[in-house]
Amino acid sequence: MPTRAPRICSCGKVVASGAACPCQAKRAAERKAAFDKKRGTASQRGLGADWRKVRDAHIARFPNCWCGAPAVDVDHIVPRRIAPERRLDPSNLQSLCKKHHSGAKQREERRLYGKAQQ
Repeated sequence: MPTRAPRICSCGKVVASGAACPCQAKRAAERKAAFDKKRGTASQRGLGADWRKVRDAHIARFPNCWCGAPAVDVDHIVPRRIAPERRLDPSNLQSLCKKHHSGAKQREERRLYGKAQQ
């Protein structure tokens, strides 16, 4: 069975194909920490106790995504950055599975509303 040749990382180390070099993992962790520090807490972003209460009630009432898979995310149909006043509005919420919340929904939002400002 053929295997791919190892590659050379930017730090100069030889790394097996498909594996991450430890230096890259460290850089990724540093980038994530900087991003998380800049974006604020869940409460600061409008996802505090009031949101969790509405979210839990919505999941209890609508436990499945439209595709039939168990819902893991409650999504705002009109994004919070477009209509912040509808943040807790039950008519602006939909239950989605991870696949549909992470992929299709986010692409659709970018198409309709543009990329979010950081």
